[in-house]
Amino acid sequence: MNPISPLPSSSSSSSSSSSQTPIWVYSYIKLRFFNRIRRFLRSKTPKKPYVSTKESINVTPTSNEVMQVADAGWDCNSRVEGGAGVSAAALRMTVKKLHFGSWEEKEIAAEMIEKMSKEDVELKKLMVDLRVVPALVSMVASDAVGRPEVAVKALLELAKGSFENKALMVEAGILHKLPSNIQAMDESAKHDFARLLLSLSSLINSHFTIALQTNERGIPFLVDILDSTSNFETQKCCLETLYNISTVLENVGPLVSNGVVHILLKMSSSKGLSDRALAALGNLVVTSQGKREMESSQMVPDSLIKIMTWEDRPKSIELSAYILMMLAHQSSEQREKMAKSGIVAVLLEVALLGSPLAQKRALKLLQWFKNEKQAKMDPHSGPQTGRIVIGSPVNQREVQEGRKMMKNLVKQSLYKNMELITGRASAGDPAKLKNLVISTSSKSLPF
Repeated sequence: MNPISPLPSSSSSSSSSSSQTPIWVYSYIKLRFFNRIRRFLRSKTPKKPYVSTKESINVTPTSNEVMQVADAGWDCNSRVEGGAGVSAAALRMTVKKLHFGSWEEKEIAAEMIEKMSKEDVELKKLMVDLRVVPALVSMVASDAVGRPEVAVKALLELAKGSFENKALMVEAGILHKLPSNIQAMDESAKHDFARLLLSLSSLINSHFTIALQTNERGIPFLVDILDSTSNFETQKCCLETLYNISTVLENVGPLVSNGVVHILLKMSSSKGLSDRALAALGNLVVTSQGKREMESSQMVPDSLIKIMTWEDRPKSIELSAYILMMLAHQSSEQREKMAKSGIVAVLLEVALLGSPLAQKRALKLLQWFKNEKQAKMDPHSGPQTGRIVIGSPVNQREVQEGRKMMKNLVKQSLYKNMELITGRASAGDPAKLKNLVISTSSKSLPF
């Protein structure tokens, strides 16, 4: 048998109990407290990956859940901010109407949410727990006049500075619920939708890209707005959204198939919108699909060459030169079309008067044209070998004199063309002009 250990004395027992009992009690209380907080956060904050909106999603909470979370959120805000401009009762009533009220009450609640979000930024965080975003997204699909616009205004305010709210909008299927009848929308509604899609396009590397790949409405909706509106700000928002979408390689196919290349070329003819349209075209031309679509367009290369004559739009000139470089690269057919459209004279002007980047790109294009012209002329230039004796001193001297004469004629012709260009631009610099003529040699530039 094991020996029985002696019992501790009463003095030691009382001292140990007095020193150990509070530690166990406090640890138990802390454990219970943190477990309850963890369970509350897990139940109230949805952390889900993107789910296709084709599947049914239950986004409507119960009335008790709404009241509980609204009161909890209000208490938290009041402790942190010392009281906001929105009362707890107003917040509770607004959220309740949005989820359980009639359509008229939902519209009023959406307007109130927009107003509350402007007055109290902290409420945007609370809207995630209140499940306000999915409820507003469901209103966008309504056919009632004015109802989608009210919801979009509230969503716009909630999306400002909140990545989580933007992600929730995409997960709730905002791209699948865009209106189908663009003609029935007024200019203000088109502008609000364009602004909302531009805000959501900042999620281009995650949620928004996945949603676009599974949606057939997002890109055509932007194209329809561009075709139907004349508002400059609306057009600008749509073009910036298309630029964000074009930065992802997987989106090139849907963009090309929906006629985005044509609409971008059309918009690039407007000086106020050319920078944004050309930037998106620059993302598309580096792909085989985008390049083929541009090559088949009747607007190419004439519209791009015309843009390079805009002296007051240096950024547009740089972007247009870049697109022309991509089209002319390893394509003799495109270079021939450009030459027939008079690109060489325009390139010479840009090489003289353009920005440093535009000059660099113009000189690169000129070098390609010069090399191509030299390759065509070499088999036919100089004396024919069948009619002269190779190695004869007289014939060799005649050949050298003929080449020198042709070189001088070409140089004189190019010098005169450059004088005309600089005179038209009112920025002539004889020293710079002479140096450019000497540096380029002008051996066989097609002018």
